[in-house]
Amino acid sequence: MLPHEPPSWIDPAQEIWFLTLVCQPRGRDHLTDPAVAAAVLDSVRWRHEHGHWYAHLFLLMPDHCHAVLSFGKDRENWVKTVRHWKHWLAAQHGISWQIDFFDHRLRNDESFEEKVRYVLENPVRAGLAAHWEQWPHRWSPPDAPPFTGFFTGLPR
Repeated sequence: MLPHEPPSWIDPAQEIWFLTLVCQPRGRDHLTDPAVAAAVLDSVRWRHEHGHWYAHLFLLMPDHCHAVLSFGKDRENWVKTVRHWKHWLAAQHGISWQIDFFDHRLRNDESFEEKVRYVLENPVRAGLAAHWEQWPHRWSPPDAPPFTGFFTGLPR
């Protein structure tokens, strides 16, 4: 079990979190089958629209997913929110998750940009897409700024 408690002087509702959630066993395609991916991303969208979290970016890989999330003020225990979502997906869609997840609190705008780049380039690094724009298994809200600005000046 990983510790998820931020320092007492941190208000989790005011923070942006980078999460990695891993399926078991590793190396198997748990999440990118088109029907499963659609169901997972639909659940991300639903939780976003119903205020469980603000999903800045959510991206599925075959055996794990990355998320950049914020949690609303009414979400006193953001860890419980994530665990509940994982349990729901396991029950509804048979996704087998590792028991815990990795989280990192983003401390500034530079860190946000760095994590978004990392997440979007993950399928490219894994050889699953030539460019991040080609990867279909991602979701960000309609009101999110376009991520293309993060890649200005980078080689294609």
